[in-house]
Amino acid sequence: MSTTAAGVIFILSLIAALAVAYRFLGDYLYRVVSGTAHSRVERGLYRVVGVNPAGEQTWGVYARSVLAFSAVSILFLYAVMRLQAHWFNTPKMTGVTDHIAWNTAVSFVTNTNWQAYSGESTMTHLTQMAGLAVQNFVSAGVGIAVAVALVRGFARSRTGQLGNFWVDLIRITLRILLPIAVLGAIVLIIGGVVQNLSGGTDVTTLAGGTQHLTGGPVASQEVIKDLGTNGGGFYNVNSAHPFENPTTWTNWFEIFLLLCIPFALPRVFGRMVGDNRQGYAIVAIMAILAVASVALTNGFEIAHHGTVPQAVGAAMEGKDVRFGIPNSATFAASTTLTSTGSVDSFHDSYTALGGMMPIINMMLGEVAPGGVGSGLYGMLILAVITVFVAGLMVGRTPEYLGKKIGAREVKFASLYFLTTPALVLIGTAAAMATSNHTTALNVGPHGFSEVLYAFTSAANNNGSAFAGITVNTPWWDTALGLAMLLGRFVPMVFVLGLAGALARQKPVPESAGTLPTHRPLFVGMVVGVVVILIALTFLPALALGPLAEGL
Repeated sequence: MSTTAAGVIFILSLIAALAVAYRFLGDYLYRVVSGTAHSRVERGLYRVVGVNPAGEQTWGVYARSVLAFSAVSILFLYAVMRLQAHWFNTPKMTGVTDHIAWNTAVSFVTNTNWQAYSGESTMTHLTQMAGLAVQNFVSAGVGIAVAVALVRGFARSRTGQLGNFWVDLIRITLRILLPIAVLGAIVLIIGGVVQNLSGGTDVTTLAGGTQHLTGGPVASQEVIKDLGTNGGGFYNVNSAHPFENPTTWTNWFEIFLLLCIPFALPRVFGRMVGDNRQGYAIVAIMAILAVASVALTNGFEIAHHGTVPQAVGAAMEGKDVRFGIPNSATFAASTTLTSTGSVDSFHDSYTALGGMMPIINMMLGEVAPGGVGSGLYGMLILAVITVFVAGLMVGRTPEYLGKKIGAREVKFASLYFLTTPALVLIGTAAAMATSNHTTALNVGPHGFSEVLYAFTSAANNNGSAFAGITVNTPWWDTALGLAMLLGRFVPMVFVLGLAGALARQKPVPESAGTLPTHRPLFVGMVVGVVVILIALTFLPALALGPLAEGL
């Protein structure tokens, strides 16, 4: 079987599995976030936190709860890393430097998992388990909770209540993320992923030398980093390491993990608003953008444009021979279509146009399907903008799911959309205007692409990197940390503000002038709005980097 044919089967089987997950996992997620019964463990945690599970919150209180929990998480994780030399753990390591500890704490709490360090030589097992892995669970839970709060804004009327953040977070973590992560870790262990508490083993290489192989709790962190669209890696080379991703089928499984919840959440949306057709429309938009991205990324890499790739007949630099081009390109597209920094190949080694696709995926706002939670609320924001544009075209007040999209709602949606591009472009400009861009290993368009990729990844809370740039300096760690922090929580506040505004409205009955938002016309309009907005915002920057290099 040819490599291309195997790649097609790989992708089609993935699509089939995600279609099944949309229905069955989506229905399970709906039951979790809509249920009212609480387990004994959950009630115990409510008492510890001091929360009344029957009490609901306005959007302002919900937002303050998100920010307070995240602030405490950053401080806790920062302290764990700075003081890790004093904890009882293996292997023994010194405390993490202040700027890397700041960057990493912000990175994992914001669901970014950008890593300016080598995991196996910087973090102890205790730091990995009690610090980083814990944040992989709860940061994903925060994203889903905010998405559910926005959907409640559409589903409810004449109320200021959006649910309870603490109840949502605990239920999502205990009932969704934790059980799936346990089962997924068992699957990965069966596939050969390492799971132990070993400080490492010295082995003799084929050349007669000695190499230290670091062990650790890898499988348990690997599964939640993908399931929660967190990213990062126990090892420096991430999911290209055979201890993290040993075979082609584990590579398939990891891609499925990072896509399954984001693609299932539109089902939750449809059921919560009482119209499954709305969920089908949202997932169709996500699927169109995702399939186009995967196809283009694979196409550009298989075509191997460029002098050296053309000379050798393939663009295999930076790719693992176990996976080849289709599996690697599909992983690259999937990880940047979601907010997952997990990688199984070196994006900096992709062809110019192939490397452009991961950047564009992140510039889309990571809504196809996006991160857990953040993909759904990002897509719903774009749907609101599309309805507003359609209303302007026909000269009537726009409506979406029975809610008027007025000045207040449009302001929240517009501010949400503008936040990330502002962070990306301002950050890139600041690096290029100072000497900090010289840490890129290349000059010219490719060097610019490395800088652009770094800020695009940070501001969109992705966490992957071109990696052809040195970012473990105080300036880069601070700047990217700020981009991650603002790129995560400022949009969340706007999302919750929009949810509060929608929840207070009285439903508007449909009329002859109401735009049907469950039909192919609406799906096509949203896809068009996404592409046009991104082109207008980022095309000049892309023209200076990957487009200039590719052409």
